[in-house]
Amino acid sequence: MGCSFSGLSAFYDAANGSADVWINENRFRIVRQLGEGGFAFVYLVKEVVADASASPGSLAAKKSIDPSHISDDGTYALKKVLIQSQEQLELVREEIRVSSLFNHPNLLPLLDHAIISIKGAPDGPTNHEAYLLFPVHLDGTLLDNTKIMQAKKEFFPAITVLQLFKQLCEGLKHMHNFDPPYAHNDVKPGNVLITQRKGQPPLAILMDFGSAQPARKQICSRSEALQLQEWAAEHCSAPYRAPELWDCPSQAYIDERTDVWSLGCTLYAIMYGESPFEYAADETEGSLQSAIMNAQIKWPTSSVSSYPDQFHQFVVWMLQPQPAVRPHINDILFHVDKLITKFSP
Repeated sequence: MGCSFSGLSAFYDAANGSADVWINENRFRIVRQLGEGGFAFVYLVKEVVADASASPGSLAAKKSIDPSHISDDGTYALKKVLIQSQEQLELVREEIRVSSLFNHPNLLPLLDHAIISIKGAPDGPTNHEAYLLFPVHLDGTLLDNTKIMQAKKEFFPAITVLQLFKQLCEGLKHMHNFDPPYAHNDVKPGNVLITQRKGQPPLAILMDFGSAQPARKQICSRSEALQLQEWAAEHCSAPYRAPELWDCPSQAYIDERTDVWSLGCTLYAIMYGESPFEYAADETEGSLQSAIMNAQIKWPTSSVSSYPDQFHQFVVWMLQPQPAVRPHINDILFHVDKLITKFSP
């Protein structure tokens, strides 16, 4: 899907429930707002189709869209991004490009998109707005689910922990085995969508490719190391950020195992509801960095939330401060399969 421009001026009325939104040739009605953050807003929308059968203008008629991503009831998630600079515009275009690269059941697919020009005052600058259409998952994120469970003092069963984690690994494997390999760079519970399924484990889908980049970088100078650290500080959530992105050597090779560190933190969070370094985030940023650089994991002491020691060892294996000795995604999947076999009822 190339970057397209279409008239979406009706959007402002649509937000008040009095009009519809067009993304290219497809029409959507806004049902309600699902969330917001920074310059982005997410809405639940429902496709408006002229008749019950798939008309030529319906989303289902688009050959570029996998039929499995078409909603049975016509509902989708629409992300609106306010763009106020050329740099922001390029970042959104890159997010669209990267999102369009991957096709995997555990990675959130971009179904359609549009970028439009918004002219303000006659002599003022031209801003833009982007509209990105995705499948909707109304059971919230992994972060939402673990917070609710924590409030009830509930925890995922051991086998569910492994099943959720394996799905994230499968999605990342698709990215890490891409040519060239891509790193997601912001793996965390808030970027994992959950869908409950009757008689099956919950479906886990990794979303938000705004920080994703080709994974492998050769750092050859102090200035390059500092540039990487500055970029990571802006794009990678601190409690899940790998040590080499906090303090990068002047001579270093960075690869997709930055995601493996984040995966280790996320496995801990599936079990206990937060990063293993969250305790240090409440102090100073220096305390958080120190805890991460030295892999100072704080394990819960409550017997109510106890998991097998093999799960803790699994986390420690991924949280190796030296990236060269950290496992690759294929190693992790091999190990999680062994654990699933062991702990299956």
